Amino acid sequence: MQDLRGSRILVVEDEALIAMALEDMLLDLGCEVVGPASTVAAALDYAGKETLDGALLDINVRGTLVYPVAEALIARGIPVVLCSGYALTSAIPPPYDALPQIAKPYNPSVLRDTLHATFARRLRA
Repeated sequence: MQDLRGSRILVVEDEALIAMALEDMLLDLGCEVVGPASTVAAALDYAGKETLDGALLDINVRGTLVYPVAEALIARGIPVVLCSGYALTSAIPPPYDALPQIAKPYNPSVLRDTLHATFARRLRA
């Protein structure tokens, strides 16, 4: 399994406690957390200028859908995982429905496995 140490991961999450818990899990995996961004505007700022290896994006950030951030990251070739407090859903519209999804609350082993599966290609490059 590819090592995640040193991977710069953008976290977009508007719930402070969830963001802190996710940050702790990422730090335990050796990742460097960028953010967390608690608004789509802040996330777009990070997405446009930061060096990133991947991103974990809450789908609904303060009532705003995060899809513009996903588009900006994908345009830069940065892998994206969509996160939701709802059960994994088929309600995500194309083309975003093809992106990996992870449910909240985060399970550390599921998070680790999802990061490895999603970011492995970029980490090997």
